[in-house]
Amino acid sequence: MYSRPEQLLEHYDLKIKTISKGRECYLCDTSLGAKALCEYRGSKERAGFLAEMLDYLRESRFLVPVVTRTKEGEVLVIDEDECKYILADAFHGAECDTKNRDDMLIAVKQLASLHNTARGFSGTIPEFVGIDRNSLLVSYEKHNRELRQVRNYIRNRKKKNAFEELFMKQYEPFQKKATEVTDALRAMEPKKELFGFCHGDFNQHNVIFSRQGIAIVGLDRFSYDIQIGDLANFIRKMLEKNNWNTGLGLDMIQAYDSVRKIEEQEYRYLYFYLAYPGKFYKIANHYNNSHKAWLSGRDIEKLEKVFTQEEAREQFLKILFHFVK
Repeated sequence: MYSRPEQLLEHYDLKIKTISKGRECYLCDTSLGAKALCEYRGSKERAGFLAEMLDYLRESRFLVPVVTRTKEGEVLVIDEDECKYILADAFHGAECDTKNRDDMLIAVKQLASLHNTARGFSGTIPEFVGIDRNSLLVSYEKHNRELRQVRNYIRNRKKKNAFEELFMKQYEPFQKKATEVTDALRAMEPKKELFGFCHGDFNQHNVIFSRQGIAIVGLDRFSYDIQIGDLANFIRKMLEKNNWNTGLGLDMIQAYDSVRKIEEQEYRYLYFYLAYPGKFYKIANHYNNSHKAWLSGRDIEKLEKVFTQEEAREQFLKILFHFVK
């Protein structure tokens, strides 16, 4: 009896050598090389556009996981449970090391190159990928409301646990920062030139130092948005792992700028992305969606780390603010 991945791979014109379980996918050694069979939660139309964009990037000599079409030329296969899967190139190698400065600087240069190359795409941008110029503002306004909801819920609890006590102790200064960033963002109108094809989830796991070269993977969360948001997401993740090292943060910005020039307004948006207390919100949101009767020690550790790093984060933001005046 065939396993699920074997049944799905029958739709492709290839021979299977081995199949193993990977991170959220099946890793397949095939006659067409290393492939990854991953569940896909987007629409068929979105998958089709992704495949088209990946083809373009590969033709532009960019190392990305090109989608393998089925024998019928489809980009997706569907199993008996109506789950959709996509088969694409897999790259074996080391992920970007979050303690290696050279790795991180190379990663942001690759991101800048990706942004530059994607701007040359001449295909039609479908409506479902269309620009929403207020997406960041709408997102922050939603986050602010949810933070207040968490605050109100905890405030009304008679007996608070350790996480809730810690949250309430630091809520006001973080909510104030969130409101200040949102108010400043509300007064901005992003230029059309700031928008372009974005990775959507650019982090250390999606930069692979392989034998073929430096590959960027995990593009299934792509968006058409303010491109500097990709850089902000990566910088935030790297600095959280390096106690908001100001020198490292500025070096990453300079490395990106050396490949793709950062415009004046982009610096402002980079500041908005990084100044918003996103980690504090993320922890609060996780608490709000969890079983509140069960206290997670890990959540307390994460919250304590946010508070411990806040002084270093503020120092970095003060330096960055000089770029946005």
